[in-house]
Order: sequence, then structure tokens, then C-alpha cells
Amino acid sequence: MTFREEFRSRNFSIYGQWTGVVAIILCLATGIASIFSFNAIRIIFSVLAIVSGLILIFVEVPFLLRICPTSSKFDDFIRRFTTNWMRASMYAILSAIQWISLVSGASSLIAAAVVLLLAGLFYALAGLKSQEFTSSKTLGGQGLAQMIV
Repeated sequence: MTFREEFRSRNFSIYGQWTGVVAIILCLATGIASIFSFNAIRIIFSVLAIVSGLILIFVEVPFLLRICPTSSKFDDFIRRFTTNWMRASMYAILSAIQWISLVSGASSLIAAAVVLLLAGLFYALAGLKSQEFTSSKTLGGQGLAQMIV
């Protein structure tokens, strides 16, 4: 299945996964940009955004679990998020954390919160429509990961 065919499949878990990749980039970028503020609360939320981005890398790009040296506990934690509902709940929690960052004032962390919420909504729609979780082959899903093993 090519990249174009994946988007034509109308499977919301594929949309959620690609939105998750955008969320990874935004979490890392806005976390790094906001960490240099002089607001202690914003620095805490910036660190949380960076940690969220790093966790999402392993959740959304399963290929990395095979090539990066990680502990078995971390691998087990990441493997919990293999259903649409678990991913939707994870994204909702991560989005809520970033929305709470508004306590320290408006910042670029809002962009990460919005995209995390969108990814969660895509996974929730996939769950509501009873669509099977499908991982993008481009990001190391069934196709790429098996070629490496």
C-alpha cells in the first residue's frame, strides 16, 4: 500500500498516525522554543512537551523500537498503545497537559495542544467506526519492520 493509497483507505487510524507525526514535531519544536522563557511554570510544561514528543516517536514509528536500544519495561509500556482507543486516550491526556499550560500565559505550546487533540480525535473516530488499527507502512508498520527482521 503506497502513501497515497493509505490516505484513500478512509481509515482514521492512518490519519491519526500522520497527525501524530506532526504532533511529534510540534511538541519537540514548541517545547524547545518555550524552554528558554523566564517563566518557571512554562519551563515545566516545555519539558513535558519534549518528553511527550519523545514518547510519541516510539509510539507512532514502531520501526524505532527495533533499532533503538530501549529497556523491556519501556517497550512494554509503548506496546500498550496498539489500539485506537488507547491511542485516543493517550493523545487526550497529552493534549490536556498542554492545554493546562495556558495557566502560565499564552505560548506556542497551544499549537502542540491543538494537534495532539486532532490526533486523538482521529483515533477516537477510528474507534467509534470500529475500524481496525492500521499502522502506516511508510512509518515502519507491517511492511518495513518485517523487511528488517
